[in-house]
Amino acid sequence: MSATYCPDCGTTLEDAEKSGRRRNTCPDCGFVEYRNPAVGVAVVLRNAQGRVLMGRRATGIYAGLWCIPCGYVEWDEDVREAAVREFEEETGVRVDLGGVVAVHSNFHNRDKQTVGIWFEGIARDGAGPHPIDGEFTELDWFDPEAPPALAFPTDGLVLGDLAVSS
Repeated sequence: MSATYCPDCGTTLEDAEKSGRRRNTCPDCGFVEYRNPAVGVAVVLRNAQGRVLMGRRATGIYAGLWCIPCGYVEWDEDVREAAVREFEEETGVRVDLGGVVAVHSNFHNRDKQTVGIWFEGIARDGAGPHPIDGEFTELDWFDPEAPPALAFPTDGLVLGDLAVSS
C-alpha cells in the first residue's frame, strides 16, 4: 500500500480487508485506497498483404523485442485520440481508427498492470512508417501467423486472432 494518510480527511490509514483484498482504509471517513491499472492503447495497421506493422523496442526491459505500436492514455484524453496520437508519435503515420480489434488485461508486468485496447488503423497520411520518438529502433511488417519475438503476451493473442480471421 502506498498512502499513509487519508487524502480526504487526513486520518492515518489502516490496513484492512475490503471485498476480499487488503486495502488502505480510513477508519474515520471510510475512504478506500484502490490500486487500479492504467489504460493502454494500440493501433493495428495492416498492409495490402495483411501484414501488421510492428516496432522493435529500443529501451527498457523489453528492448529488442517487438510489439504493436502502443502507449498510455493520458489524463483528460479520449482513448481513441490517445491511440491516434501514440501511433503518430511512434511511427510518423497519421491514422483514422476503425473498430476495436481486442481488449485485454495485461498481467505480464506485476508492477505496471494495464488494460489494453487495440484499434484497427487506416493510414491517412505521413511519410511512411519510420521510428520517430525513440521508442523503436525499427519498424517492419509481419504476418500475424509468424510474428517476431514479442515484448507483450497480449500482442500474441491479438495476432493469433488476426491470423485466424484472415
